[in-house]
Amino acid sequence: MPGYGQIDYEYGAKLATTDPEHDGPVWMVNLMRYKEQAVYTDGRETTLTGRDADDAYTPLGPLAAVGAELVFVADVEDQLLGEGPKWDRIAVVRYPTRASFLAMQERDDFKEAHNHKEAGMAETIVIGSLPLAVPEAEDPVDWADVPHPPTDDDGAYTMLHVIRFNDEDGATTTPDHMEEYQQVAGSVAVPNGVRIDGWFSAEGTILGDGRSWHQVRFNTFPSRRAFEAVAFDPDRLAAQADHRETAIADTYALGLRPSINRLFESVANAE
Repeated sequence: MPGYGQIDYEYGAKLATTDPEHDGPVWMVNLMRYKEQAVYTDGRETTLTGRDADDAYTPLGPLAAVGAELVFVADVEDQLLGEGPKWDRIAVVRYPTRASFLAMQERDDFKEAHNHKEAGMAETIVIGSLPLAVPEAEDPVDWADVPHPPTDDDGAYTMLHVIRFNDEDGATTTPDHMEEYQQVAGSVAVPNGVRIDGWFSAEGTILGDGRSWHQVRFNTFPSRRAFEAVAFDPDRLAAQADHRETAIADTYALGLRPSINRLFESVANAE
């Protein structure tokens, strides 16, 4: 058992027993909180921070060996909704199959690198996710033409929403109240340049704190100012109070600054 989360053995069994004929891509969404100082189980002295240790862990070789790809990495700039923990970084890995995710765990090179993750990670949630259909989009607005375009000081800003609905059966369906909210929010967000990188149903949480989730959504704005124009719009705020808060039982809303964002392409190429 890792020191930074609880394994969901029921979901692990699903990953292990999925019929190969029905297996396919899965996106593992990682929410990460680091230790201030890395602590190695062998007692070695180190000046590494928790983040440094996780950087040393990053298993690009084992990922490539099983056909997986790191498609999204971002630092958390703002945690707007959600009680602790306060997350530090988000990463998404696309695996070609559920079986490939498990196969990587058994590789010697992965196990060898894992001591760095154990040293640096304070807490993590890893959500196995499958793409959802998203609202039909109009032709995207050119970011050069939006009210708050990207600048050198304020570039692309991704909002990550991790959601558990009050409807416990809502993993692949969205409650009516949330649909009502989306219509209003979309009417404000589209002119401000929002782009949906991917909406996902949460198939299971292989590692976490015991909570379950229904959906994970990535929406990217041209700038933080563009997001704020949407966030503080009076019509959107009213719809949030009337509909979104009714639909949602638990959530994180995290403002991210991506350093890697190939999420949209990873979903589009899998269709």
